[in-house]
Amino acid sequence: MTTQEKITKLDEIAEEIKSFKGLDIAKNCTRPVPGEGNLDAQIMFIGEGPGFNEDMQGRPFVGQAGKLLEKTLLESLNLKRTDVYITNIIKYRPPDNRDPFPDEIEACRDWLDRQIAVIKPGIIVTLGRFSMAKFIPDVSISRVHGQSRFVEFGGVRYIIFPMYHPAAALRSGTVMDGFIRDFNKLKSLLHQEVAVPDILPPVTKAAQTSFF
Repeated sequence: MTTQEKITKLDEIAEEIKSFKGLDIAKNCTRPVPGEGNLDAQIMFIGEGPGFNEDMQGRPFVGQAGKLLEKTLLESLNLKRTDVYITNIIKYRPPDNRDPFPDEIEACRDWLDRQIAVIKPGIIVTLGRFSMAKFIPDVSISRVHGQSRFVEFGGVRYIIFPMYHPAAALRSGTVMDGFIRDFNKLKSLLHQEVAVPDILPPVTKAAQTSFF
């Protein structure tokens, strides 16, 4: 896919997100937050949903959690925000930053799936339990954070790297320690120069095998 084709497809997705009014959170948000970043990113970060600052600016991870993510990206991976792609499971801010509801996740699912298909990252980093559950269901984030694995998703084999959400790290010193350690593991994974995943036969559900 050419750069222009990627731009066109992502713009189409963003316009759909902006015009959609099928959820209360979509009707009541200040600005939808489709996502942004490098179209050829090796790493794609997927969070849970926009907060106050994201809702005001229409951009993902621009509050305190975003500043921590950017700081850790630069210090641990020597990457800038513009080197990666960042988005969320849901594209609109829930009231009072509550957890996303299942119907909201489902309504936004196709947009995220298409974003992943366009970017085709080598590594998908999930931030928080809701984005982790998209690829690695029925497990606790406290058990699997920082443990990469191959997951077949949408006919493509991706490396999924689950992490705590940076907002959780800001609330807890223990989680912060784990967040930093996981970024160091991600650095080791990235330095293996993982290739863009090969296309595999379509599968009916995510099939997981341990990578580390």
